Amino acid sequence: MHHRLYIPALAAALLLSACVKKDVEPLTPQQKAETFEAFITAATRKTEAELTPEELRQVFDQYLTMQIAADAGEKAGLDRKHDVAAQLRVLHMNVLSEAAMRKYLDEHPVVDADLSAEYDAQVAAVPLEYSARHILVDDKATAEAIIVKLDGGADFAKLAREKSKDPSAANGGDLGWFAPQTMVQPFADAVAALEKGKYTTVPVETQFGWHVILLEDTRKPTLPTLAEVKDRLQEMVQRKKIQTHLDELKAQSGIDADEAYEEMKAALAAEAKKKIKLEAPEFGEPRKPVQEEGATAPDTATSGG
Repeated sequence: MHHRLYIPALAAALLLSACVKKDVEPLTPQQKAETFEAFITAATRKTEAELTPEELRQVFDQYLTMQIAADAGEKAGLDRKHDVAAQLRVLHMNVLSEAAMRKYLDEHPVVDADLSAEYDAQVAAVPLEYSARHILVDDKATAEAIIVKLDGGADFAKLAREKSKDPSAANGGDLGWFAPQTMVQPFADAVAALEKGKYTTVPVETQFGWHVILLEDTRKPTLPTLAEVKDRLQEMVQRKKIQTHLDELKAQSGIDADEAYEEMKAALAAEAKKKIKLEAPEFGEPRKPVQEEGATAPDTATSGG
């Protein structure tokens, strides 16, 4: 069986293992086991208990291979390269931030009351469906004349069959049930502003022509029950909880986001200028040798003779 490797999570797991400098403090047997368990979860999205012996061995071979490759990269000083060190810092932030959010959710779990409140809010936000008729004509004057006839007691459906150029004319202008977002904006706004049983007293213009609209009825669309969408609501509420917590952390940090952004832009510009200067020094300046961080400087001493 071949496992799909989830690379971002896998890299984060390796940050805990292969990138630990063994000459500083070797991992204990417990730490090695915990690290391999983290690798299993990252690589397979399963636990050790869910793997067959064959699958476990395959994952271990992947783990060992990557660890050996990482050790080789560390011995070559790659962890001291600016780009690699930056990636490791990003992975470090990623692991810690995800752990912090998991800890927050553990301490502030989603309860049934949260789900009910979110469900009620979602239901309330669902727009009404409308049942309406309309008469579509080419010019405003004709539409206004139709409104005068309606004011005099004319039958809307009969006028639609006689005057409307829309295909719905055959059905007396009946559009059936529809959601407002499925109609062009001026038409949808006019329908939403009508009372049940009323028609527009001013013609409504769209790219199709001029409309006279009659609202026959409104209703709430059929929605799934809370039980049917509970899992989706759980994820939604969790995301909202995390976002609220992150907003609180940002406020507590005292960091001005705009000021920090300007500082970062200035730092990026300074680095870009530095690279340009190295690649194309000004006239008369010696070209500086490019040397990776952590690399040994060349020996410029010469022997006598």
